[in-house]
Amino acid sequence: MSHKRIPKRKAAIAAGGVVALGAAAILLPNANASQDGAADDATTAKTLKAADASDLASQLAGLLGDAFAGSYYDSESKQLVVNVVPGDNNNVIVQAKRAGAQVREVENSLTELASGAQTLKSEATIPGTAWAVDPRTNKILVTADSTVTGDNWDQLESTVDGLGSGMATIKKSAGTFKTFLSGGDAIFAGGSRCSAGFNVTAGDGTPAFLTAGHCTLGGNEWSDTEGGQPIATVDQSTFPGDGDFALVKYDDPATQAPSEVNVGDQTVPISQAADAEVGLQVFRMGSTTGLNDGQVTGLDATVNYPEGTVTGLIQTDVCAEPGDSGGSLFTQDGLAIGLTSGGSGDCTVGGETFFQPVTTALEAVGATLGDAAGGGAGAGEEAGAGEEAGAGEEAGAGEEAGAGEEAGAGEEAGAGEEAGAGQEAGAGEEVGNGNADGTGNGLGEIVGNGVGN
Repeated sequence: MSHKRIPKRKAAIAAGGVVALGAAAILLPNANASQDGAADDATTAKTLKAADASDLASQLAGLLGDAFAGSYYDSESKQLVVNVVPGDNNNVIVQAKRAGAQVREVENSLTELASGAQTLKSEATIPGTAWAVDPRTNKILVTADSTVTGDNWDQLESTVDGLGSGMATIKKSAGTFKTFLSGGDAIFAGGSRCSAGFNVTAGDGTPAFLTAGHCTLGGNEWSDTEGGQPIATVDQSTFPGDGDFALVKYDDPATQAPSEVNVGDQTVPISQAADAEVGLQVFRMGSTTGLNDGQVTGLDATVNYPEGTVTGLIQTDVCAEPGDSGGSLFTQDGLAIGLTSGGSGDCTVGGETFFQPVTTALEAVGATLGDAAGGGAGAGEEAGAGEEAGAGEEAGAGEEAGAGEEAGAGEEAGAGEEAGAGQEAGAGEEVGNGNADGTGNGLGEIVGNGVGN
């Protein structure tokens, strides 16, 4: 898609723009429109769109108190399922049903699950492990990558067994947990390549964007072309620790920074940031693999990367590869959900991936996005203004991907290909399985050369 360069201003990096995406037919946003689902009575579970389900879950968490044991979105029935710990007061179940949720009684409370996670942290913080609460099983799902063997495996298994058979399960991953830094739109610093996440407005009113905190290990000054002049400078960064996010301010305060995700032949306007819900269908954009989709599988995940432990992440089954780090995770109807952190596998075999929640990143850095910034993110321009995002400029030409970094070091990242030029790989790949009647579960079907993998 061509973009118009704004005279006398540096074109902004459109949030999460794709390096190359072939001809695409995208079904927007009515495909996931809310079905109000007027109930026959007050206790019938309502059908909801994902964003409404997330809002309802937050309300019920406060309403039910200790009886609330998590929730998830059933994408098939389009209903919110709420876990409730049964007790003497059955009124909590009635309250949840009247609110429109499907109620399920479970054994483990959130307090007990949190205690189990704390035990894992103190006794099994082993590189290559991760854990998150899975509300669909009402257990902690512990994942170990291929590096966890021998004594480390024995220690992990013993810790999980000590929690009790009904508290946690272990899953083996064939890949290796790593951050996806490799040398949205591609951004470059110090020989490394990452992806821009979402354009925002910093607390002082200047335009900026969010990306992954580990991306800033490559350098403080970032360019939108390999070896190009810096256009943005790191303002704040967190990694490892309580998150994986960074605020990067554009050097030119006149930069136009629309709140949108560029998916190749069109942009998806981003209206606001929202919390994830297990079961929520999400889409990820990155400068290596472009557009991919999947579901949220866990919340408040802890991941033990080789560089250190990161907490508070979203776990998904969306694939990603080196260079996708920092890229945008969003919903079909334009909600900003997360920033790509890391995971295992790739877009051939799949794997587990982890994302920094956008809501907590915005709060931590004091920035605003979408409607929170008065209808725009950045310079206050309306989303979808057709601004150029490095169109026609080489993105990653011949660049070594994250030289010296684990998993992805020395990988060629889009050699000789231009941003938005339609790199091949994944011809005819489906993303979202959109249906002709507009009721599909995604952004639609990719019908051209597919997403560059």
